[in-house]
Amino acid sequence: MEVESLANWLSIRDSDTFPYPAVIDEYLRVGKHFVPTELLDMLANIRSTISDVRGSSASVRLLQRFLDAALDKRDGRYDYPSYLALGLLPLPALDESYADLSAAQRQYDRIFVHLIADLVRFELDAACARTNLLPEMRPDLATTIKRCRLGLIAARSATTRLGLMPEAVGDLLLEAREFCSNIDATLSRQERDTLRLSMLPVYIIHDEHMFIRVLQAFEATFAVLAVQLSDAISALTAGRSDLALARIQAAQKVLHDAAPLFSLLGTMQVEAFRTFRTYTEGASAIQSRNYKLVESVCRQPDPERVDSIAYHSVPEVRERVLAGPPTLNGEFETARAGGRLNAADARVLELAMRQLASTLLQWRRTHYRLAVRMLGERSGTGYTQGTPYLKAVQTIPVFPVTTPCPSGPGES
Repeated sequence: MEVESLANWLSIRDSDTFPYPAVIDEYLRVGKHFVPTELLDMLANIRSTISDVRGSSASVRLLQRFLDAALDKRDGRYDYPSYLALGLLPLPALDESYADLSAAQRQYDRIFVHLIADLVRFELDAACARTNLLPEMRPDLATTIKRCRLGLIAARSATTRLGLMPEAVGDLLLEAREFCSNIDATLSRQERDTLRLSMLPVYIIHDEHMFIRVLQAFEATFAVLAVQLSDAISALTAGRSDLALARIQAAQKVLHDAAPLFSLLGTMQVEAFRTFRTYTEGASAIQSRNYKLVESVCRQPDPERVDSIAYHSVPEVRERVLAGPPTLNGEFETARAGGRLNAADARVLELAMRQLASTLLQWRRTHYRLAVRMLGERSGTGYTQGTPYLKAVQTIPVFPVTTPCPSGPGES
């Protein structure tokens, strides 16, 4: 069906009419790892002649990005960003010019709640037999209910800021359905396309849907953190300690509010994870560009860290680090030593940095514990050595000039 649809489209070659549904359905039917060669060859041929495709520049660019994500395994360049189809997601970015940082926050809020709502919707649809996608190893109803509850908790702050949080009625499944309906009613066509095209699991295991959406939500979280903390650096440079404080506190809140995503991942069936993980070789969270941006915006990484596989796996971030841009830790030290911060402002800023560091260190520890549960002491995928690597990096200081606060309630 998808091959026939593509053959018909080739006589038109208009990016606005590309048969995305037929192609996506085939990818979801078998999993990216098992897509038929005939289909892959047709998609590769289309990509090689993309200059001949008609349509607006935006729709042609979308088709190009989709084909890059869909063909990563065929190309031999499959990795973490392509597994998560990050090139298709409208994440906040350091190189964007935000006239008002609230625009970056709203951009984050929208993509975050879209991802979580799609996760919750799929869980509900599978539980009610409204979908036959990814049919293997369905969870039981108790797990579905738990996932809906945790999804609502994780999305609560962003959904509330958008004015879309459903009222508590004492019926979790009803609230979850209303949450999904509220989000659906606000989706533009482009946003709907983004959600559909960015779900390319490697196999047909149910839990991989949740796994992908949670990792995409984490990437969105670290993307907006990098923007907020970069703005805090600019504020310190300009002598605006009040604005720097607001940005650091906003970043800490976003990271804290996203913490329930780990509990959500914790509902994943171990055997399900180990089954689809067989086909994710080459993709590893060590390749996360957004996480490295946050780490390097906070402070200049140690030389051995910059020369490690962690940074060599994200060469554009490594190049940025080697160029020596300002860091939050460095600007704070400079402002304090140069007398641009009075004692009271310095104490308040340092406390905010300590709180952010504690939350980030707790994130690393939780990541490690979850990996141990899922993998034991097995090796990791792609570039990592698995849980030993996570254990080794979980205590790297976030801000050397501060001592992290003890973890607070709700951060574990």
